[in-house]
Amino acid sequence: MGCPGFRKNNLPATYEKMTPQSGTRLMLEEIKSKYGFNSPRVFKAMSAVPRSSFVSPKRRHYAYRDMALPISHGQTISQPYTVAFMTHLLKLKGNERVLELGTGSGYQAAVLSHLAREVYSIERLRPLAQKAKARLLSLNYKNVHVKWGRGELGWPAKAPFDAIIITAQIQGEIPKVLKDQLKDGGIIVAPVNETMLRLTKKVNKFKTESFGSFRFVPFVKASPH
Repeated sequence: MGCPGFRKNNLPATYEKMTPQSGTRLMLEEIKSKYGFNSPRVFKAMSAVPRSSFVSPKRRHYAYRDMALPISHGQTISQPYTVAFMTHLLKLKGNERVLELGTGSGYQAAVLSHLAREVYSIERLRPLAQKAKARLLSLNYKNVHVKWGRGELGWPAKAPFDAIIITAQIQGEIPKVLKDQLKDGGIIVAPVNETMLRLTKKVNKFKTESFGSFRFVPFVKASPH
């Protein structure tokens, strides 16, 4: 997602002293009121994840606002509404194995960890992968597995997956190798050509649904070396 400029002196006083619990509650209330969106299971998962733990100290005043925030290396932590909406589209029941492409800060993976049995997350930028892995381990997310690698190749050793979520903008089409790593009946959620899509696999064919326009950082194919 794109990031606006930041000025601390424009920050409402309510954001200055909030705890993770009160901040998350305010964040979810904002999502409900702004978008008319409500997903009880997803919101419960998000309530268990302190977003402030996934942003830099100088951005923590903004951690519970409904906005994307820069992390490092030109990447962002997605807007909370986007995280909630994409997670909702996955239709997770609790026993799934999920592949995430684009670990970033690890926030999306942490939310998924409360809704799925195992989460496998790939980050193409080694420093981000290392930081996210350490952060998730320190926060005791034992069912999240992070590796540095080429997201466009998926994670064949751990396939097939019940769901795949891609948190970067794909231009063109979702790579076939990723579709092949999805179980029959599985779901892929990804922004493709600035449109949020949900693909549901049925005997090697895909039902495609569109859910409006979203902006993300681009999906970049990593160097093989």
